[in-house]
Amino acid sequence: MEIEGDYRRDGYALVREMVPRGVARALMARLKADIPKGPITPPSEKIEILKRPAFDIYGNAYPPMQAFLWALTPAMEIVTGQRLVPTYDYFRIYREGDICRVHRDRPACEHSLSLTLDYSDDVPWALEIGASGMDGPDNNNNADDFGTEQSLTMAMKVGDAVAYRGVTHRHGRTQPNPNAWSAHLFLHWVDPDGPFANQAFDGAGEPKPVNFTFAESAAIA
Repeated sequence: MEIEGDYRRDGYALVREMVPRGVARALMARLKADIPKGPITPPSEKIEILKRPAFDIYGNAYPPMQAFLWALTPAMEIVTGQRLVPTYDYFRIYREGDICRVHRDRPACEHSLSLTLDYSDDVPWALEIGASGMDGPDNNNNADDFGTEQSLTMAMKVGDAVAYRGVTHRHGRTQPNPNAWSAHLFLHWVDPDGPFANQAFDGAGEPKPVNFTFAESAAIA
């Protein structure tokens, strides 16, 4: 893992090889095996930041993705320089020509990670981040561009990620997707001592300890 930028100072950083390419593609293979066979049918419900529906899977409904979120927590703590607890994650496939409008996220996305899992044509599709944060100019949500706010373009290869403060920094993909499809995992955390601590584990709070009981073993002859 190689961090380009200063997350604590700027609120964003590019992370090279957040996961190995082989691990990213192993998750893709598991996802492909677990979704229905045949062509993907995107849902009819439209998301405001997208111009057309996209195929999503939420981690709470798919244990391998949820485990991925938990497992990446220590690495994200290194990137951010602080203690974190996970909230939720989701997987999305964008199609050729798709864009993602410039927006900020809900409180559960205090610290976010956009991880590239694969591209059909191996053409990087950059994520754009607003440099100013909440107090920057043209801070309207769901916009077609950043207006007068300065933004940075961060291109990712498979396994690369962009870490950003999703609540304060607007972000999006204003240039059309150049691939037939691209696959991304979006993962989110909060500061356990911060203003959004109640979002931990997607609002369920820190899990309580569990206990186990055991049946009596059969007598050994």
